[in-house]
Amino acid sequence: MIAYTLLLIFCACGLQALAAHVQVTWDIGYLNISRDGPTTWRAIGANGKLPIPPIYVTQGDVLELTAINHLDKPITLHTHGLFQRNSSYYDGASMVTECGIPPGAQFTYIIETRDQSGTYWVHAHYGTEAIDGLRAALIIRDQDPQLLDEYDEDVLLTLEDWGQEPNDDLMEKLKTLSLEGMHPNYPSVLINGINANILQPIRFTPGRRYRLRVLSMSFTYWFKVRLPGHTMQVIEADGISSRPSAADGLDLGPGQRYSAIITAHESLEFNYALNVTFYSEFIAQSPGRNPRYHHVPIVYHDDAPVKTFPLIEDHEVKWADELAMEPRDEQMLLEPVDQHIVLNIKVLNRKTGISAHAYGDYAYASVPVPPLFTALTTGKLAQSPSVYAPQLNAIILQHNHIVELELRNSFAPIMHTYHSHGHAFQIVETGPANINSSVPVKRFKGPYPMRRDTITLAAGQYVRLRIKADNPGVWFQHCHQEQHNLSGMAFTLIEAPDVMQRTLRVPSEMLDFCRILGHPTQGNSVGRVGSDMTGIDPPLAINGTINSISGT
Repeated sequence: MIAYTLLLIFCACGLQALAAHVQVTWDIGYLNISRDGPTTWRAIGANGKLPIPPIYVTQGDVLELTAINHLDKPITLHTHGLFQRNSSYYDGASMVTECGIPPGAQFTYIIETRDQSGTYWVHAHYGTEAIDGLRAALIIRDQDPQLLDEYDEDVLLTLEDWGQEPNDDLMEKLKTLSLEGMHPNYPSVLINGINANILQPIRFTPGRRYRLRVLSMSFTYWFKVRLPGHTMQVIEADGISSRPSAADGLDLGPGQRYSAIITAHESLEFNYALNVTFYSEFIAQSPGRNPRYHHVPIVYHDDAPVKTFPLIEDHEVKWADELAMEPRDEQMLLEPVDQHIVLNIKVLNRKTGISAHAYGDYAYASVPVPPLFTALTTGKLAQSPSVYAPQLNAIILQHNHIVELELRNSFAPIMHTYHSHGHAFQIVETGPANINSSVPVKRFKGPYPMRRDTITLAAGQYVRLRIKADNPGVWFQHCHQEQHNLSGMAFTLIEAPDVMQRTLRVPSEMLDFCRILGHPTQGNSVGRVGSDMTGIDPPLAINGTINSISGT
């Protein structure tokens, strides 16, 4: 159900713009459904549907997204890539910024879009609900007339991995398996919400310019997208508009997005195939399963043959390169650095297999009090790590400091995707994380480093990222491979708690929900005063190189 209410908004300069309040309601419940043809199982949808239709708004609109919970467990909704300035409590990270919407309750998330446009998505952030279907594209249409003049039509391509059983059960099984076995080997690919083998064609009109928005709503696999015979001009990565950058293909990890302009040929002589490769480097290769190849028909004329091209190796393809891209807003490199943080990705070996991941010395685990509420209710102590349980991996940032985050994938022999809530980070440099790595050192080509909110780290690679701590709130940072996230690969940024306490006011409904679910809403991580953590489970320690945080 979507309703629109128009509202006049006056800016300080006396100009006026027409914006809308876009009201979307998701009545969330279980569905017994088959999305891939052969298997039917209990998934999660909205308004009795899967896939959930995309949400479209225009930059400047206010999205009011109401979630009605008809599940038997809490839900939260995260708008992936939205900064939620001055409203960290709407970020949707379960037991980080809220306790969740209890069964039988409903809640409305208020999402401002005045400062952002581009390709995003909404997904559940409680347990495995997102993998079970509770996810949808969110497109914020641009208002920049220069950008709008660069293309004629929007085409959305959503990419998903889809399993054979409810993922709560699957994730429990995977916790005790070996490194290769612990990652879900999903049997199906969904493109625009349906089986990738039965796709409807995309029709091209000669000479028209198409903005192809490619959105990975995956939680395990990567996707490569190419349209042989056409050149892509990449103009967006994760909601950040970029200067046009020529590429032959897009390589997307879980949670990443790109937009590319493709100009249709003038001739109707041939049709073409948009190639989508579904792959994972950390799951054993198997013909027809990993990798898998799908083809979206690009039709110029119904009677035209499909043009074929010689096969080429991946290393011969010019893939979109975030280090070579430049943001359209020409934001300079953030400097000087006030705080330098080094985090080493680690895995925990047990007799039963490899069953925990971490960005730090402890596997992340939720605690009785969401850290946002701890930051808001502990006064000056909110600036001290002592009020946050060790398993939160809490890092405190001072307001407006320039922070450089170095993530090192030294120990895990697999690639990961890192997603930042609350920020799009500048990508400064990548390089080898250990002496055995063959990863080359690469730095942004400048003068303006590209930004995005989700990045892939290859095995043996480090990345250096920068943000300005200008968005007071508590922000979840995690691997977007859901099994890794759920096994502890996460940390929290406690950003400007002194400013938070003056500016953030949590909706009373959220506090009521915590009480219903049995969670305190003030005090340290266990609801006590000061550093008294009596009663909390000890953190799961992961041995390895000690992380470092320097600066103040």
